[in-house]
Amino acid sequence: MTTKSIAAPAPTSGLGHSLKPRQLTMMGLGSAIGAGLFLGSGAGVQAAGPAVLISYLVAGTLIILVMWALGEMAAANPNSGAFSVYAEKAMGRTAGGTIGWLWWLQLVVVIAAEALGAAGLLFSIWPVIPVWVLALVFMVVFTGINLVGVRNFGEFEFWFAILKVAAIIIFLLIGAALLFGWLPNVPSPGFSAFGDFAPNGIGGIAAALFVVIFAFGGTEIVSVAAAETENPAHSVGKAIRTVVWRILVFYIGSVFVIAAVLPVGSEGLKSPFAGVLDLAGIPGAGAAITLVAVVALLSALNANLYGASRMIFSLSERGEAPRFLSRLSGSKVPVAAVAISVAFGFIATVLELLFPEKILPALLNLVGSTCLVVWGTALVSQFILRRRADREGTELPLRMKGFPVLTLVGLALLGLILVVGFANPESAGQLIGTFVLIVLIAAGCFINARAKAAKHSTRVE
Repeated sequence: MTTKSIAAPAPTSGLGHSLKPRQLTMMGLGSAIGAGLFLGSGAGVQAAGPAVLISYLVAGTLIILVMWALGEMAAANPNSGAFSVYAEKAMGRTAGGTIGWLWWLQLVVVIAAEALGAAGLLFSIWPVIPVWVLALVFMVVFTGINLVGVRNFGEFEFWFAILKVAAIIIFLLIGAALLFGWLPNVPSPGFSAFGDFAPNGIGGIAAALFVVIFAFGGTEIVSVAAAETENPAHSVGKAIRTVVWRILVFYIGSVFVIAAVLPVGSEGLKSPFAGVLDLAGIPGAGAAITLVAVVALLSALNANLYGASRMIFSLSERGEAPRFLSRLSGSKVPVAAVAISVAFGFIATVLELLFPEKILPALLNLVGSTCLVVWGTALVSQFILRRRADREGTELPLRMKGFPVLTLVGLALLGLILVVGFANPESAGQLIGTFVLIVLIAAGCFINARAKAAKHSTRVE
């Protein structure tokens, strides 16, 4: 990324600008380091063995390119609608409204899943308070955090991310000591697992790729938070540069250790971090990593509630959602937007408790591929807007290097992942469900746009 000393335009909404650069950086990092890494990385190793590292490198490359593209657009136009606003500028109102509503729906479903997931994990090591009570407590607490102001929200996310990063660093140090035989009375597994690098061949790598890609979901929230950050052009550029290399180090490093220590078929892959620490002879490893996973889920819940409320706020400002959702409190918080975003979470939580393992899996299957659509839209929008800016001679405060080649590389990687997804029956169903949802949302946005245009035309006459 190349930064120029050009001031980015101030966001036009009435939101505050009290997020600190350190909070934005750790928010992006914390959003990507979640349960997908702490609990889900084992599924990737199970599918591909050590060759899962290839899957992580492909997915990591894609997210780097998406973050660079989003960074360029967010620095030039910091807006709480982020990629929804950029899609509208690049491809029209229907495209912008569709991607905004799609992302909002994904987040409100995921909020409920994260509350239930964190409650279930905590109950597994502290079976005192029922899961449904814990879930409701989490929802109430983090709703309160999001209502008291963005500065407080940012501080909570900062310390949540610090805890997760500290846990990964400790894990990497213990993993290195285990692999090199530095732990007393603990035999080293060495690197023999890499002798059978791809036990399931290309098919295993492809299957793992679709599993891995969703672990990186959440990083796009940096572009949403840019609207409430001091000096967006500088803050966004710094956050993206920092987040990108740290994500790769933490993800690739952690998965390397897991793949080296836990072979395909190992029971430890069900909770890979705990499995490695158990082999290292660390007492209480399972409970400790479970607590870290709880923190990871609560951090994601906090960030996703923030992101959902800001997206619906932006849609309201642009006439794509009811106007009352863009009203701000004295502390410049869109209270109604926060309330409606968390309301669905409360309802989904209650439904899941009444009909266990039926409601949320169905909803998550419907919106599970949303991150791929958001990333693809971001790349297409950046391609169109960058060419438009270059053609018109518009200076940008932050420029993505290697344009247009790297943007096209990102779209090609995305296309590869979609091909892999459609080749797998399970992921194909998820993709089809997501695309059906997109068509329905797009139809609603198109009808809304036509109605508003007709109303405006009538007023002019």
